[in-house]
Formats: sequence, structure tokens, C-alpha cells
Amino acid sequence: MAAMFTVEHLKKSFETENGTIDVIDDLSLSLEEGRFLCIVGPSGCGKTTLLRILCGLDPPTSGTILINGSPPDPRKQKFGVIFQEESLLPWRNVFNNVKFGQEINKIGASDEIAKKYINLVGLEGFENYFPHQISGGMKKRVAIARALAVDPDIIMMDEPFADLDAQTRWILQKELLSIWSQLKKTAIFITHNVEEAVFLGQYVAVLSKRPAKLKTLINIDLPYPRSRLAAPFISYREKIIDLLREEIPSIS
Repeated sequence: MAAMFTVEHLKKSFETENGTIDVIDDLSLSLEEGRFLCIVGPSGCGKTTLLRILCGLDPPTSGTILINGSPPDPRKQKFGVIFQEESLLPWRNVFNNVKFGQEINKIGASDEIAKKYINLVGLEGFENYFPHQISGGMKKRVAIARALAVDPDIIMMDEPFADLDAQTRWILQKELLSIWSQLKKTAIFITHNVEEAVFLGQYVAVLSKRPAKLKTLINIDLPYPRSRLAAPFISYREKIIDLLREEIPSIS
């Protein structure tokens, strides 16, 4: 199967008063359509910067990025992007927050499509609630529905569950996998949580410390649903933790 997106020799640098800071250096990566990729790496290594480059929000300093054969351009391609902060509009209810994604992508706001994805994320009956009236987990569901409502080529997520309690996080991880299995969207998910990466991803890309390079790409050869207590799951988790420990020797 041909790769849906390909990154070759990507480099990203920022100019500061104290000189040039290299954030990403010679990073190459590819992913086939419909696959679920998780990205882990040391804190501050450039994971969020990489995601912003992949969805066309930031330009690379050098290197090549192709999505379906073309450079990323949010004006021409549809990306569903979910950051750690949901960025819901407080003056819009759930229904109209989901529709907002369609509006800004200029694809025509559809009540039917908004309703479809509200139901898919389990928020039926909460359409008229405002962000201050719903829980943190429900806000995440709204953000997921908004991202999916544009029928994205790729859905990209930057630690979307990081600020949730453990129980809500586990529930949303399972629900995200259920949604992905139904829609088969190509998914890129950034996380600091190694267990989360092994639970969700078909592949886990482990990045080095800054400037980030691809340390290794691990194929998580486990069927869904996955048991966090199973020996193969624990083996993958410990392997990735050991790889990260090499980048941060102070971790014990």
C-alpha cells in the first residue's frame, strides 16, 4: 500500500536573539492511509512543532512533506486537528461548535452532518448545552466531533486527553478507537503517555531529544482491543520506556 503521507529529511529551526535553535533535524517518516500512528518523545523535543508542520500551520526550514502527493495546505486539504485545549467557542452551544469546523473550512455547514458526529461521540441530547455546562471529557468529545465533521483526510491530535483524570482518559481512549475503527481515518496522535501510545497506535514513532529525529518506528503487533495487563503489551511499553530513558539518562 502506498504511503498517504511522507516526510523526508525534515528540518525546523527558529531564529532567536541568541542564535539559531534547531528543533527538528533530518526526520523522515511515512504512514499508509487508514493507519493509526502515535508519536512519543522527551518533553520539549518538538512533537507539537512536527504536528503543526504536518498540517500546514508552520513551514519547515527544509525537507519534503507530501500528503497524497502534495505539500500540506489547509486551504486545499482537510485536516481535523485537536489540540490539548479544546478551544470551544463559549457563546456557541455543542451543536454550533461542531458546525463551526465546517464553517471555517468553507465546505458548507450541514445540520445533518453535525448531528451525525454528535451522536457518534455520544453527545446526543446535549446539543443545546454550552461549554461551561459540560464536563472536561464532554468538551473533548465536542472537539473530536468538530474535527470529524469536516471529513478530514487526516485527523491529528496533540495530547488531547492529557488534562483528564485517569478514568475519563481510559474511557475516551476506548471510544476514540471505536470511532477510528468505524471511520478508518488516518490518525496521528501525540502523547507523553507511553501506555496510551501502545493502547492506541498501530505504530509508535519514538523521537529523540531535541533536535528531534526519528529514533525508531515500532509496529505494535497486537490485536484490538488490547489488555494493558497482558505480557506482550507490557513488553512493548517497557521497550519504548527504555528507548526514551536513553534520551534522558536522569530518568530512573
